[in-house]
Amino acid sequence: MLDIGLPKLNGIEAARRIRQLSPSSRIIFLSLYNSPDVVQGALSTGALGYVHKTDAQSELLPAVDAVLRGRQFVSSSLKDCEFTDTSGEKTPHRHEVQFYSDDAVLLDSFSRFIAVALKAGSAAIVVATESHRETLALKLKAQGLDVDAATQQGRYIQLDVGKTLSTFMVNDMPDAARFFEVAGGLFEAAAKAAKGEHSRVVACGECSPLLCVQGKPDAAIRLEQLWDEAATTFEVDTLCGYALSSFHGEEDKHVFLSICAEHSAVYSQ
Repeated sequence: MLDIGLPKLNGIEAARRIRQLSPSSRIIFLSLYNSPDVVQGALSTGALGYVHKTDAQSELLPAVDAVLRGRQFVSSSLKDCEFTDTSGEKTPHRHEVQFYSDDAVLLDSFSRFIAVALKAGSAAIVVATESHRETLALKLKAQGLDVDAATQQGRYIQLDVGKTLSTFMVNDMPDAARFFEVAGGLFEAAAKAAKGEHSRVVACGECSPLLCVQGKPDAAIRLEQLWDEAATTFEVDTLCGYALSSFHGEEDKHVFLSICAEHSAVYSQ
């Protein structure tokens, strides 16, 4: 029995690993998440059961019975949606990083990334400093995008990097449970606002980079790992932006390489 927001490894990734090591394991998810995408993501691991926590009192034991008999069980409150228990491959999510020499490079990269998403009907999340958010909005408007309308629709979400970090940092490290609660709610809201049959959610962020600037590289790397787990679950494409000036020669080489290793693609300019 697994929850989604576990302290160190999200439940969907845990289920994948369990199934790899023990393919005959019977897995039931018990979670507060009721997004169809999350439920499908959980069942795509090979799990047979998904019980919404609000239904647990009446449905948990029937779910256990059904799963032990090899049948799929999904909470009655989720029955309006169709789910499959196949473990077919999904479109891989992107978790890329842009190392930049000046703000112009960062903002050009962010604006291109976001513009493509918004024009396709997808939703975009920006977690950045106030000055970067303001300049980014101007760049998007210059490309013909109605930023105000996208914001009202919930397809363009702008968050302050410092305030966002304060919601899940504990003793200078990201708290996994708090992070998954914050990120999960954010990704679900963006996904609901997205338009189009093949719409997705994309995000540009400076949370881990700010931790690096503050001299907290371990926290930055841990946050990248947590973000990737959440982004995998919700299929969110991400572009992070790190200032090259944050890294000082040989002493920061290990940190630089560790950050690169947490991303699916690395760009430097």
